[in-house]
Amino acid sequence: MGCQGCGLNELLIDIKAEGPLNLHLLRDASRLMRISNALHHADEGVLTIKESGAREFADFCDDHMDGERVRFRLPGEDWRAMSELSAVLETEWIDKLIAERRICMYFQPIVDIEERIYAYEALARFTDEDGSLLYPNIVFSAAKTRGRLYALDRLCRMKAVEEAAPLRAKTFINFIPTSIYSPEFCLKSTTELAAKLNVDPSLFVFEVVESEKTEDLEHLKRILAFYKEKGFQYALDDVGEGFSTLEMLAELKPHYMKLDRAHVHGVSRNSAKQRTAELFLDTALRIGSVPLAEGIESREDFEWLKQRGYRLFQGYLFGKPSLPPSPLQEVKTCNF
Repeated sequence: MGCQGCGLNELLIDIKAEGPLNLHLLRDASRLMRISNALHHADEGVLTIKESGAREFADFCDDHMDGERVRFRLPGEDWRAMSELSAVLETEWIDKLIAERRICMYFQPIVDIEERIYAYEALARFTDEDGSLLYPNIVFSAAKTRGRLYALDRLCRMKAVEEAAPLRAKTFINFIPTSIYSPEFCLKSTTELAAKLNVDPSLFVFEVVESEKTEDLEHLKRILAFYKEKGFQYALDDVGEGFSTLEMLAELKPHYMKLDRAHVHGVSRNSAKQRTAELFLDTALRIGSVPLAEGIESREDFEWLKQRGYRLFQGYLFGKPSLPPSPLQEVKTCNF
C-alpha cells in the first residue's frame, strides 16, 4: 500500500464534533453534504467531506454550531481548530503549481580548499501563474498548511535529479524527512528515475532539512538506510539544532555534515562562532563525516575555516545559485 499524500486528488477533510447539540447538527450537515455530493464518509461523530463542500460546512458551523467543539484534520495529520480551515482552503493554488510543475532548479557550487568545484547544491525556485517568482518559504509553508508537503517535496527531488543527471557531478538535493511516510514507497520514484537516467547513485547526496524538527529518529534512520542501500549518500544540515549528542550522530553516520551559515558568517572575528565551528569540526571528524561550511561570503571567514580543517565550502564568495551549469565544466572528483 502506498503512502498518503502521494497524489493530488481532491482533498478529503475529517470533521469531528463534541457535545449533544453539535452531534445533532453534524447529522444534519451530513445530509446536506450527501445532497451536494460532497460527503465522502460518515461515522458517529465524524464526517469525511470533500473540499468542494468545506466552505459550505464552515459557514454552517459558524452560523449554528459551537465552533470551539468542532475540529478538522487532513489525511494523516492531527486534529486542528476549525478556525484554521480557511487557511487550508486558501492554499488551493499550491495544487495547481505542483500539477503544472512550475519549478526550475538553480545550482550553487560547493568547492574544496583549492576553490575547485567539488559538487553543486540543487535549489528549487517556483513561479506564479503570471511568471513572477514565488519565494520557496511561501510555497513550502502553503504546502504544509494544505497537507501537500510530500507532493511538493517529491516534485523538487524529481526535478533536481532530472536536471542534475546531465552534469554527471556530485549534487546535493534537499528533502524533508517529515514529508515521507514510507521510504519504500515515497522514495521509489526517485531511485527509479536515477536508474532510468543511468546516473551513478553515489553522485547524489540527499540533504536532510528541517533537522531541528526531526523528532522521530527511528523514522529518519529508516529513510537514510533506504538511501544508503540504493547507493546514495546523505548529509545533515543544521546539525547543531537537531542532533544534540555525539552518539546520535554516530548512529546516523552522515557522509557530510553542514555547518549552518548562522555559525559561518563572521566566524573569523567572533569567538563564540569560532568555538561552535571548532566543536562541529571535531564532531564531524570523530564520526567520519566530511565537514562542509555553507554561507561563506568573505575571504577572511573562508581562510579561517580552511586553516582549522574544513574541507568543503559553499557561499556567495564562490558563486550564487544559477541555472544548470554546462555539463562540460570541470568538476573535481575525490574521495574523502
